[in-house]
Amino acid sequence: MSRSKLQDRIRLANVETKHAEQFNNLLRYVFQVTNRDLQIFGWENREITQAKLPVLKYADVVGWFDGDKLISQLAVYPFQVNIFGHIYEMGGLTGVGTYPEYANLGLMNKLMLHALTKMRDRKQSISYLYPYSIPYYRRKGWEIITDKISFEVPDTQLPKMRNVPGNVERVSIEHPDIKVIYDQFAVQHHGAMIRNELAWEEYLRWDLDDMTVGIYYNNNDEPMGYLLYWVAEEVFYIKEMVYIVEEARTGLWNFISAHFSMIKLVKGDIYKGEPLSFILDDGDIKETIAPYFMARIVDVRLFIEQYPFKRQDKDCELIFNLSDPMLEWNRGTFSLTVDKEGKGTLQEGGVNPSLTIDIPTLTTMLMGYKRATYLARIGRIQTDEATIHLLEGLIRPEHPYFSDYF
Repeated sequence: MSRSKLQDRIRLANVETKHAEQFNNLLRYVFQVTNRDLQIFGWENREITQAKLPVLKYADVVGWFDGDKLISQLAVYPFQVNIFGHIYEMGGLTGVGTYPEYANLGLMNKLMLHALTKMRDRKQSISYLYPYSIPYYRRKGWEIITDKISFEVPDTQLPKMRNVPGNVERVSIEHPDIKVIYDQFAVQHHGAMIRNELAWEEYLRWDLDDMTVGIYYNNNDEPMGYLLYWVAEEVFYIKEMVYIVEEARTGLWNFISAHFSMIKLVKGDIYKGEPLSFILDDGDIKETIAPYFMARIVDVRLFIEQYPFKRQDKDCELIFNLSDPMLEWNRGTFSLTVDKEGKGTLQEGGVNPSLTIDIPTLTTMLMGYKRATYLARIGRIQTDEATIHLLEGLIRPEHPYFSDYF
């Protein structure tokens, strides 16, 4: 069959729970999830269909159908994130895939445009995703905003025990104090997911059944931090360490060090630009850094209206040219005005722009992942020294934190 006839035959439609088996089959094919993979994760008796069923229940899932066959799909989760203390509606893109025999028909590009338009309608001014291909998503307007630093600490280099007034208690994964701690943590950390029930379910979906939680309580019995971990074959695996105060961090590392006789190695990840080596007694450890999540601004005007720029001595204005590979409403010349309180207003139009930038670069700059000075040096923005100085003064110097996965 010719490609033109094939394009005439396919249709765009919502993917519903009745399509769960097809949704599952497409995910397994595209992401090459085998039965052995399921066994490794302890899911040999539980299909991805059930594991990802919440996607079909709570997310906006759309796909292309060839007759009754689902051939291409993506899903958008309704999430929220903390951006410099302001809570943003975020569209979490996931479940992206197309069968190879339907490749090069522009199906995914049309799906993404459809999804981004729906995000804009729902006031989701930013979208996050975990990339299977960074170059692919860059071409669609996403850019890296967070890193993952993986570390290994041998038992001989565990931190020495330090006195703290509180103690750690081991509890089940369902303990309510875990969410109490995380909720406080998330509003303190720029970039973090504000975890609703769906976000928690996604975060813990593929974890081993023997996951254990240690909660640090201060001397007033208030929960101040937690540790999600498991121990296997003399390795202490840290899934997540969350603490509201430094006392809790010390207490949790005391707890880890107390396993000295049981383990030979501690493995974990850090999701912010703060290497563990600096705060350990013996920092000569193995750490590897890799890009983690990407984001893209969906609606630049709405994003700017919510964005907390740094306070200034006086009102300031910036006129810039913006390009976007997919969204026409993010293209053109814009005038940004920021008042002394850090409130930004964006209007279309303006003369003599002093900055030329695209939507991926604007996203990573406003998220604080890369600074204007660096972006200008590597040619990602075209501007002058005065504008660089202005941008450095307007944007807060804080790296995003994001430890979730969906």
